Parts: sequence; structure tokens; C-alpha cells
Amino acid sequence: QVQLVESGGGLVQPGGSLRLSCATSGSIDDFNLMGWHRQAPGKQRELVATITTSSITMYTDSAKGRFTISRDNAKNTIYLQMNSLIPEDTAVYYCKATGSGSNGLYSYWGQGTQVTVSS
Repeated sequence: QVQLVESGGGLVQPGGSLRLSCATSGSIDDFNLMGWHRQAPGKQRELVATITTSSITMYTDSAKGRFTISRDNAKNTIYLQMNSLIPEDTAVYYCKATGSGSNGLYSYWGQGTQVTVSS
């Protein structure tokens, strides 16, 4: 069983920055896709950004231009650099790892880290 552990969340003022980390117990190269999702209170979980094994990235509109997803294969860790944070970014941020096998796709989730943007 692979474990994903997020860290780096906290309270930040509007306009500030945070860097989230997601460390895996296995090799991130084993997964076709790694990504960050978030869930705000009373809302459904939504995708924020993804990165492939080839470091091809994708961002949703809410993240474009402000967030950067990256990976460090040697540390089996992915990151989410978040700049110019706004109150609407307040949410629990989750790391997700997706792989493929003989039985199809499979995924693992981390436990989440809280990000609060408030003055």
C-alpha cells in the first residue's frame, strides 16, 4: 500500500505564498500521473494541477499563472508552489497518484493539508 503524505499548508494572508509537498512511500515514477486536488467547505473536490512522469503539466483555470506543480524523482515528492493566494484558494489540498495495471487504473490519495487564506 502506497502512502502519500502532504505538508506545507497553513494560514497565509491574501497575496502570500505557500509551497505544498507530497511525499510518497514508493517511487513516483511508478505512477503515470501525480496531481493536486482541493476541497473547499461545502464544495466538491476539484482538480488543481497534474504532472506526468515526463513532467508535462496541466493546470485548471483557477491555478494558471499562480500555481506551479513540480516533481523531484530523487525525493519521490511532488510540490505545489502557490503564489498570489486569494481567499477563494482556502481549502484542504490533497495529493493524488494514479497508475495503471493489468486491472486498469488505480489511485492513491493523501490525507490532505489545510490551506487558509485570510487577513
